[in-house]
Amino acid sequence: MHLFSGFQLRDWLLANDPALSRLRMASRVTLAIVLSFLILLAIHALILPLPTAAFGLGIVLSIEGGIAVRDKGNARQLVTRLLGCVASLAIVAVAAGLEDSRFLSDLVFLVVIALASAGRVFGPRGFAIGMFAFTSYFMGAYFRPSLADLPEVAIGPVVSVLAGHLVRAVLLPDDWRRDLLRSLESVRGRINQILFKLAAIAGSAEVGDADRQELRQLEDRLKEVVLMAETFIPRPPAGVFDGAADPAAELAIRLFDAHLAAESAIVLSFQSPPPFALVHAVIEADKAELATYEGMAESIGDRPQSETVRALLWLGEARQQLTQAIDEGQASSFSGIDTINDTAQSQPIDFSFGNPLLRSALQITLASAIAMGFGLLLSRERWFWAVLASFLVFTNTNSRGDTAMKALSRSLGTVFGIAFGLGLATLISGEQAIAIPVAVVCIFLAFYFLQISYATMTFFISIVLCLVYGMTGVLTLDLLKLRIGETVIGAIAGTAVAFIVFPTRTRGALDAALARWFQALRDLLGALGEGKSSFELIALSQKIDACYRDVTVAARPLGSSWSVVTRPGQIRQTLAIFLSCTYWARILAKSYDMPVADDNLHRLIAADLALIDNAAPRGSACFLIERKTSRTTGRHLPLSREGARLGLEMIGSALERLYPQADVLPFAVGEAIARSKQG
Repeated sequence: MHLFSGFQLRDWLLANDPALSRLRMASRVTLAIVLSFLILLAIHALILPLPTAAFGLGIVLSIEGGIAVRDKGNARQLVTRLLGCVASLAIVAVAAGLEDSRFLSDLVFLVVIALASAGRVFGPRGFAIGMFAFTSYFMGAYFRPSLADLPEVAIGPVVSVLAGHLVRAVLLPDDWRRDLLRSLESVRGRINQILFKLAAIAGSAEVGDADRQELRQLEDRLKEVVLMAETFIPRPPAGVFDGAADPAAELAIRLFDAHLAAESAIVLSFQSPPPFALVHAVIEADKAELATYEGMAESIGDRPQSETVRALLWLGEARQQLTQAIDEGQASSFSGIDTINDTAQSQPIDFSFGNPLLRSALQITLASAIAMGFGLLLSRERWFWAVLASFLVFTNTNSRGDTAMKALSRSLGTVFGIAFGLGLATLISGEQAIAIPVAVVCIFLAFYFLQISYATMTFFISIVLCLVYGMTGVLTLDLLKLRIGETVIGAIAGTAVAFIVFPTRTRGALDAALARWFQALRDLLGALGEGKSSFELIALSQKIDACYRDVTVAARPLGSSWSVVTRPGQIRQTLAIFLSCTYWARILAKSYDMPVADDNLHRLIAADLALIDNAAPRGSACFLIERKTSRTTGRHLPLSREGARLGLEMIGSALERLYPQADVLPFAVGEAIARSKQG
C-alpha cells in the first residue's frame, strides 16, 4: 500500500476549493460572458448592427449577474435580474439624455452612486440592482450612446439577463444536494491534508514552531469548509434537530464528530507526536493495524502518547463514518433528507445613520465625488476609472483597515496586470485567434481567484483590458499609464474617506465581532445550566465557530504579517487563544451530560461566566497584550472520561490567558501551578 494512494486530484481540488464553489462561479461568469457576446455578435452580423455600448453592457452586466445576484432560488434570481435590467435601461437612457450636459451628467452619476449604495439596505436584491444601475451609468457615460441608439443598446442588457439566467438555472444550476456532497468531500480532503502533515511529523521528539503553525492553518482551513458544509444541511426552522433519527441530524453529527476528532488529533499531537504506523493505518483505513493499536491504547504507559493514539483512532473512525456518508450521498443523492423551504423573514429597513450600510453609502458617494474631481484633472475622457476604483474598494469591507487593504490590492493588481498585459498584447498583436481564447482564460482565472485574492482578480482583469485594447487598436503606453493613475486616484480617495468620514475603526469592527463571540459562548454556558438537549448544545457550539471566523476576518487588518511570520505575534497569539476556547466549547457540547451534572460543574460554569463578564467589556484590548509564548502543558483531552469538566476548565484557562494575572490561576494549568506552590 502507498501512503498517498487515496490522495487523488479531485480530492486535492475539493480540499482547496470547497464544494467547487470558486470553479462554479468562475465558470458561470465566463460562460455568461461568452454566451452574451456570441448572441450579440450573431445579432450584429445577421439582423441589425449594434453599437459598441450594447456589447459593453452585455459583457459587464453578465459579470454582475454572475457575482451580484445572490437570491435563493431561480425564481427570485430571475426577478432580481429583470428588475436590474429595467434599472439598467432607465439609467442608460438618462446617461444618453444628459450627454450634451456633461456637468449635469456628472452630478447625476453621483446621485446614481448614492442610490445604488443605499440600495444595499434592502438586502441582496437591493445590492444587485444597485450594482446593475452603477455599472450601467458607468458604461453609458463611457460609451456615450445617442438617444437614437437606445433601442439597439437595450439589446445588450436584455441578452445578458437571458444568458445569465440560462447559465444559472439550466447549464450550471444550484443544487444543494450536489453542493453538500462536494463540501463533505472537501472536508475529507482537508482531513487528509492534516493526516499527511501528521505523518510527516510522526515519530519526532517534539513538534517545531513551523509545524505547529502549519497544522493551525490546516485546522483553520478545515473549520472554513465545515462551516460551509453545515450551511447545506437542511435544518428545521428553529435551527435545532429534534432527534438523531432524522437523517439530516445524523449527517450533522457525523460532520461534527469528524471536525472535532481532527482538531483533537492536532491538539494532542502538539504534546506527543503520533506513531507513523498509526497515521498510515488511518490514511489507508487499515482495519487490522487499527485494531492492533486499539488493543495497545490502554497499555501504553506514557499517558500523553496514549491520548494521542486515542485521538488518531477516533479520527480514523470519524473519517470512516464521513466516508460512509459520502458514499451514501453518491449512491442516493441524500434522497432521505427532505428539503426545507427558506422561511427566513426579511429584516426591517433601517434608513438611520445607525445603519452601517447607510454610512457606507455616504462614504462611497463622497469618495466617488473626490475621485471624479481629481480624475477629471487627469483626463476628461478616462476619469470613470477613478470613480470605478473608489466605488469598488468599499465592496464587502467592514472597516477602514479592510478598505485600505482592498485599495492597495486593486492598485497593485492593476500595475502588475498592465505591465504583464502590455507585454502579452504586444507579443500576440494582430493574432485575434490567440488573443480571444487567452482573454477568456484570464476572465475565468480572475473570477476563480476573486474570493481569495482581490489583487489577483484585478491582475487578470487588467490583462484582459490590455488584450481588448490591443484587438481594438487603441493600446498605447500613455493609455495604460492613465489607467494606472486613475486607479490610484480612486483607491486613495476611497481610503482617505474611509479613514476620515464615519470611520469604522478596525478595532471597532473587531470589538463587534468579539461581542458576538462572547455572547455565543455565554449562551452555550447558560444552556448547560438550563439542561438543554445535546442538539441544542451542538448548535450553540457551531454558532461559536461561526463567530470565531468573524473574529479572524475582523482581526486581519490589524497586522497583515501575522499570518506569514514563523513565530506567533500578538495578533496570531490572541487568535490562537480564541481558537482554543472555541475548540473546548465543542468538546463541552459533545461531552456534557445533564443527568450526571454536579455542583462542581455548576461552579465551573459560574466561574467561566465570570471570566466572560470580565473580558467581554474590554473588547479588542486583549489583542494588545504581550504574553510570554508558552507550550501547552499539563492535562489534555481524555477521550474516554471527564470531557465536560475538562472542557469547562480549559475554557476558563483560555479566557484567563486573554488577560493573564500571575496571582489568579484557578483553572487547569494555573490550578496545578498554584497547588504545587502550596506544597
